[in-house]
Amino acid sequence: MQELASEYAAGLPAPDTGSMILGLGAVLPQIPQIKAVPLGDRDGAYDPEHHLILIDSEASPQRQRFTLAHEISHALLLSDDDLLSDVHDLFEGERLERAIETLCNVGAAAMLMPPALVRDILKRFGPTGRALSELARRADVSASAALYTLAGETEAPVLYAVCGTGRGAGGPLQVKASAASPSFPYSLSSGTPIPPDHPVQEARSSGLPVEVASHLPFRSGRRMPAYVTAYPAGGLVTVAFALGTGQLERVKVAPATTP
Repeated sequence: MQELASEYAAGLPAPDTGSMILGLGAVLPQIPQIKAVPLGDRDGAYDPEHHLILIDSEASPQRQRFTLAHEISHALLLSDDDLLSDVHDLFEGERLERAIETLCNVGAAAMLMPPALVRDILKRFGPTGRALSELARRADVSASAALYTLAGETEAPVLYAVCGTGRGAGGPLQVKASAASPSFPYSLSSGTPIPPDHPVQEARSSGLPVEVASHLPFRSGRRMPAYVTAYPAGGLVTVAFALGTGQLERVKVAPATTP
């Protein structure tokens, strides 16, 4: 699915929304029409019979962009008989539906965040909270969507997290989403509160990036030593936790430059 979506994106004249949908003209007999309508709990839908893609009109622009790439991935999957047959051979029922949705998320990520872009950002900023924020900005996706792609391309033992308030702007700071690199042995669940004395709180209150030896704040209260880089932007704090202070040289932030 990654290869299918990456090849599709590479063949587009531009990464804009119009080019993304027009590219389906080379895959489908008829280019689907896009309609933005309120969808409630759903982000989008693809109707191949009526050549229609629905996008939730109440979602953020970044979410709508990812949803469009997700629905295009549905079309790409349906057009690849071999891949579709393999998926149906492996799964059935609800597991089949979940597998297809997962594959289309993978396709959307590959379409919007190609490996070359991710590698360039990691080379420039290292596996840091700043890198996560930059990937979201340059790919025009949410930080929560970007963190899984960044984690998958990170070799060092690093866990990325997007932190924000749980209820309104004045709510407590907590983990909204997280993803770990393959070599990172722990996880951080959504809703985990950020302690008042943690550097992520400092980044939020000061509005300035923070990098310091600190800890991974588990929900249980356990504090595992970690090197923390926290970057505040757009009301969120994007964070990278690297195991132990000995990881400092591997994740040290590159000198700040103007984007």
